Amino acid sequence: MRDFLNEPDAPQSVAAQEPSRRRLFKTAAAAAVGVAATAPGPYIRTAAAAGTTWKVQTSWPAGVGLQTFKNWCATIKEKTGGELEFKPFAAKEVVGDFELLDGVKNGVLEAMNSFTLYWAGKIPATAFLSSYLMGLRYPHEWDVFFYSKNGLQAARDIFAKQGLYYVNRIHHGPNIIHSKNPIRTIEDFKGLKLRVPGGMIAEGFAAIGARTTLLPGGEVFSALEKGTVDAADYTGPAVNWDLGFQQVTKYIWIGPPGLESIYQPVDLMDFVVKMDVWNKLSPKMKVWLDDEIQVYSNLHHAAIQAADMEAWGKFLKAGIQINRLPAEDLPKFQRVAVPIWFKWANKDKDAARLFKLQLEVMESPTFGYVTPDMYKGMKLEA
Repeated sequence: MRDFLNEPDAPQSVAAQEPSRRRLFKTAAAAAVGVAATAPGPYIRTAAAAGTTWKVQTSWPAGVGLQTFKNWCATIKEKTGGELEFKPFAAKEVVGDFELLDGVKNGVLEAMNSFTLYWAGKIPATAFLSSYLMGLRYPHEWDVFFYSKNGLQAARDIFAKQGLYYVNRIHHGPNIIHSKNPIRTIEDFKGLKLRVPGGMIAEGFAAIGARTTLLPGGEVFSALEKGTVDAADYTGPAVNWDLGFQQVTKYIWIGPPGLESIYQPVDLMDFVVKMDVWNKLSPKMKVWLDDEIQVYSNLHHAAIQAADMEAWGKFLKAGIQINRLPAEDLPKFQRVAVPIWFKWANKDKDAARLFKLQLEVMESPTFGYVTPDMYKGMKLEA
């Protein structure tokens, strides 16, 4: 473990670079031995530092996601010896879900833990900083993009234009769709009133005939209850059970075996800080917080996965029917998805930069589920 008390200050550029191989192994090792959310980290307080409290709002309205976030926030003061403290807020407690970005930019909050995709309408490139229809499929593929293809620095460059510092990605799990009527094939989406998070996902479902609407997570239950929507995408089974979706729907739709979600298999969150707030941190604290978000990502992802596996049994016991997409429908979604990829990538240079890196990952023989013939005649213009 790095000695933060005796080690000389690292230059600021160190904090801006992707985590080193050693730091990634350190984080992975911590997760492997079951680091608890309340376990204290290294004492790093400096003699000249005064205690600082950050107001941090998450996109989680309830359930295991919110509890994991609050538990982790409660450890920061002890881990930093009082130099930094996080005051956590649930979704909508300070600002609305879709006002989080402006809330941090305007200083109402110091930081946010949001679903990155929420900002696709304001910052098109963020559509490529979380899962999209038939895109990168598993957490390790996203990590190849972030840490082997310079995606993390690209994300930081994009948020810096907003006066924000993108500290790091936070892994989550796949999203699923709850519905009042069964969805079994791609054709069943035609005419369906469907809540989606926006961006390429919304356009993809609209292209197959769904009538899509954009709602924050905290409004999904009431929309299903009132019949404003027939079906809704939202996170995974554990959180959705806690939100009571089993009370207002009878069916769940997921992808084919081995791919739980074809449209949002890794619903990435992030930790973003107001730039001038970030710049007030000492160089040591910047490096520490970068590492700490990796730790939180591991805790968050593990907690969500454990709860999800338990929640499936609850849905089945409650009589909820689970339908999987037939594997033969995957090429249909692929044909819909690819033109949308290029449309969004050509919205601006930042979006094109991210998509080009991700396309290289998807085309690599390491993964290989995209081939040039799939996008023949399409090109990046931005």
